[in-house]
Amino acid sequence: MHSHHLLLEEPVRMASILEPSKPSFFPAMTKIVGTLGPRSRSVETISSCLIAGMSVARFDFSWGDTEYHQETLDNLKLAIKSTKKLCAVMLDTVGPELQVVNKTERPISLEAETLVVLTPNQEKEATSNLLPINFSGLSKAVKTGDTIFIGQYLFTGSETTSVWLEVNEVTGEDVVCLIKNSATLSGSLFTLHVSQIRIDLPTLTDKDKEVISTWGARNNIDFLSLSYTRHAEDVRHAREYLSKLGDLHQTQIFAKIENFEGLTHFDEILQEADGIILSRGNLGIDLPPEKVFLFQKAAVYKCNMAGKPAVVTRVVDSMTDNLRPTRAEATDVANAVLDGSDAIVLGAETLRGLYPVETISIVGKICAEAEKVFNQDLYFKKTVRYVGEPMSHMESIASSAVRAAIKVKASVIICFTSSGRAARLIAKYRPTMPVISVVIPRLKTNQLQWTFTGAFEARQSLIVRGLFPMLADPRHSADTISATNESILKIALDHGKASGIVKSHDRVVVCQKVGDDSVVKIIELED
Repeated sequence: MHSHHLLLEEPVRMASILEPSKPSFFPAMTKIVGTLGPRSRSVETISSCLIAGMSVARFDFSWGDTEYHQETLDNLKLAIKSTKKLCAVMLDTVGPELQVVNKTERPISLEAETLVVLTPNQEKEATSNLLPINFSGLSKAVKTGDTIFIGQYLFTGSETTSVWLEVNEVTGEDVVCLIKNSATLSGSLFTLHVSQIRIDLPTLTDKDKEVISTWGARNNIDFLSLSYTRHAEDVRHAREYLSKLGDLHQTQIFAKIENFEGLTHFDEILQEADGIILSRGNLGIDLPPEKVFLFQKAAVYKCNMAGKPAVVTRVVDSMTDNLRPTRAEATDVANAVLDGSDAIVLGAETLRGLYPVETISIVGKICAEAEKVFNQDLYFKKTVRYVGEPMSHMESIASSAVRAAIKVKASVIICFTSSGRAARLIAKYRPTMPVISVVIPRLKTNQLQWTFTGAFEARQSLIVRGLFPMLADPRHSADTISATNESILKIALDHGKASGIVKSHDRVVVCQKVGDDSVVKIIELED
């Protein structure tokens, strides 16, 4: 599938760029997280999104109630059944998000060079010169000259849908601002973001806790996207809360870095979280524009070396209304892949955009093209050097499996795992071929009933680059006699053949446990 890898450092024959790409079963190794909403919640549209390459569905609770999101999730389950495409569920918290409240929902026109008052009195009606907000501490947090952005989906304050304000004066609890650009705000809620200001509100709010304990627990969510993560303590607090809610102790927490505080404490947050989401919308306001790329590259590198998924947001904003991305956006998606990102999040593009399916499809195609020129050799050496010596037993097995697969030009790596950790370690070394992670369920009991593990582990690999899960028959255990392993291997190979990754005479690298030993073996397929 990926036998003719060229590197960007090699001379490229220009005419070859025009050659059509070969179709493959997986749209891309890089995963796509799609946000489901008004434009993408019917069974039909979700089915098309899954076929186009969406592997994680994001539910954004900064709008819509639990009943609305439950209907969408029920439709997702029907779509999974009909397409036979596995999909994980991510709950995105609201967090300490400041919002302008517009109860009448009438559009509000704001004119440049005029004044507008931000007031915590939510009883007042939103007008062109008065905007009620949901936070009473704003007047204490800001000073004259500070920058405030308001919009439905934060941009830079240069469009007609979001506005850029400068604090003029603070009078009591009200903040008087000068409007820097003319804009029309429409809808019931707009996000308010103050550049580089610490907001004294909990990261996991009471509203978030209520949503997690009801909707999240009922639906066994795979990922919690923790908005506005500012300290490692935020992640620990969220984990402690999840551990009390039945199966949610298995839910992975992805820390969303979206302001200067999260950036400052990035290293300790990364240690504590299961993955990182680089929320470039808000970050692009807290950081000067010329620094955003530097944070992205540094953060993705740190995630890669830690073997934790790095997820990038806000890549094809213009596709919310257009069928094609801009050239800069297409390049941006490719650069996110070349930097080492595991997944791309689509927000407004799929939530309320006009072309959700086409957006997923185009982003997948760009990712696939970038993967072909990803310098795996350099990446591998860098990762091995970073891990250092002596390597742990599992790290050594994982890196050896990837090295062997590349040397023998294997078409796929098959990894047997029960916790998913071994497969994630293999994916950490970014092999050029897909990794089929065969998750072997384990039987566990709470003294009242027996249950199988495995479904969480399988779905949670759907956000890791290059990892494609399948759930094995629970009657087999991960370290039983080789005869059982052989039968599971045959099922995995049949799955590979059916999906077009494996064909006769291909070489396959298998990573499995035999008794207490971890074994890497190379097999050549017969006719």
